[in-house]
Amino acid sequence: MTVKVDKFAPHPVKEQFPGVEFCVNSNPPWAEAVILAFQHYLVMLGTIVLISSIVVPAMGGGNVEKAYMIQTMLFVAAMNTLLQTWFGTRLPVVIGGSFRFIVPMLYIALQNRYSIYLDPATRFRHTMRGIQGALMMSSILPILLGFLGIWRIVVRFLSPLSAVPLVTLVGFGLYAQGFPLYMPYWYKSKWVDRFAVLISIAIVWAYASLLTAAGAYKTKPPNTQFSCRVDRSGLISGASWIKFPYPFQWGQPTLRAGDTFVMLAAAFVSLVESTGTFIAAARYGSATHVPSSVLSRGAAWLGIGILMDGMWGTGTGSTASVENVGLLAVTKVGSRRVVQMSAGFMFFFSILGKFGAIVASIPLPIIGALYCVLFAYMSSAGLGLLQYCNLNSYRTKFILGFSIFMGLSVPQYFNGYVVTTGQGPFNELMLVIFTSPATVAGIVSMFLDRTLGYGDKDIRIDGGRHWWGKFKYYERDARSAEFYSLPYGLSNYESGDVLADEEKAKAIAIDEINKSPEQNNRRLTVATIRYLFHVISFLLMLQSLCSKQNPKRNAAKNNRSIFTVGSTDHLSAGVNGGARLMLSLLDIARTFSASAGA
Repeated sequence: MTVKVDKFAPHPVKEQFPGVEFCVNSNPPWAEAVILAFQHYLVMLGTIVLISSIVVPAMGGGNVEKAYMIQTMLFVAAMNTLLQTWFGTRLPVVIGGSFRFIVPMLYIALQNRYSIYLDPATRFRHTMRGIQGALMMSSILPILLGFLGIWRIVVRFLSPLSAVPLVTLVGFGLYAQGFPLYMPYWYKSKWVDRFAVLISIAIVWAYASLLTAAGAYKTKPPNTQFSCRVDRSGLISGASWIKFPYPFQWGQPTLRAGDTFVMLAAAFVSLVESTGTFIAAARYGSATHVPSSVLSRGAAWLGIGILMDGMWGTGTGSTASVENVGLLAVTKVGSRRVVQMSAGFMFFFSILGKFGAIVASIPLPIIGALYCVLFAYMSSAGLGLLQYCNLNSYRTKFILGFSIFMGLSVPQYFNGYVVTTGQGPFNELMLVIFTSPATVAGIVSMFLDRTLGYGDKDIRIDGGRHWWGKFKYYERDARSAEFYSLPYGLSNYESGDVLADEEKAKAIAIDEINKSPEQNNRRLTVATIRYLFHVISFLLMLQSLCSKQNPKRNAAKNNRSIFTVGSTDHLSAGVNGGARLMLSLLDIARTFSASAGA
């Protein structure tokens, strides 16, 4: 007897993404895993090449500096990827360069104090030292937020409804990096699907080589030749055969308050976007939703990655690679081991520079074409979270529509000021934060979700918060240990939230719905106003500090001291302001904890 299926019934909600052939803990055969790992290396290499192509000329560097900067970025990315997959979130994510650090890098590179160096190589080294100091100081923010558990408290306020704009715009926000190249879907096969990136690059790269050899680009504009020819990257001639990147290879880092000020904003934006990327990676790895303690752990190791970027001198900070998460969806392989094996290719090509330069000379339009597919998959991971929400609710529709619209509209306004502004670090900080669509959309959606009609328990259900209730704490779902437990029994030494008995876990959804938020919301409002007051006063104090610096005197001090800030009084004021800010942050964190039911 056959069971009649109601074709008009809604699709069931899936806590774990179906159709994944190899999940986080499962591993494909070794030969297949090696090819998949090489694909991950190729995908993350594109971002590194793009960032270096934008920043190195502004820093005064040439092909030699560009090649060595790419080698260093690959080497540090390999270490950060291994650390994140071993001790961080344990998700199959590649930690690589971030586009969000370009504005702070250009802000530092275009400072007048570096124009006194007439030799381009000397100017590049001194600019890199300034970027290194700012990166090392900015890494303190995610490290403290992660290891102190503050980020764990913040992400507990995420619901499926507020996470949709965040995750979706992590991918959509990078639309400017894509390229409208269309290749027809002419053949369907499991192996073609799984190795589609490698096959596409090989075919188009070979075709570009033929066009270059035939002289098809000889009469084209210089920009077209640089992008499409396979012999114009300059990396092969600039790269060395063997070179081992090491800490402080560019010299002693220098530090200025204004540079650190702007880089801190980039570190915060990187943390927000990486959180959305972690959520998408968990979906495509067929894992359960990421517990808040695991996200906080990943934030801390992301900060350590930015610290290593500053020590080695990569020129940019780290973030969870969006394109590699899209590759998980293309291949249907979310294996952690595959991503860890890709770190081996990064180590290999970072040390053997000539071989790495050959692969890195892939024409940029090929990279842009890949982004069109990979970023789209990343965005669709966010849209998939709508299955937990009530789409027949006006509140849901308003929060979704308004947050996504603001996430796209606000950055468009600020993008017009990226080139024209030059009024100091405060303006650049605003640019870094508000040119990130995911950050704007995430802040707006979380604020609306926690305030708009939140006192009504029936309305709170519309956001799907009860679906993620059992994943808020690590111990509330047995599957969390399966996907996110640390190796070598380290999870036994990790502080976490322990439930008194199993009955609390069973009653999670009911507690989430029936909890009265009025008293906590009042405390949260007072703490938030106090915190915002301290933030504004701290930012104004830092702006005053930076405006009173003597550029000529500080440029002369660059060769003698690692610190080139203003007077002792201003430095003391900065320390005191930072201390007040941290105390206020801890105060609001305690209030957040009470409001979230921690």
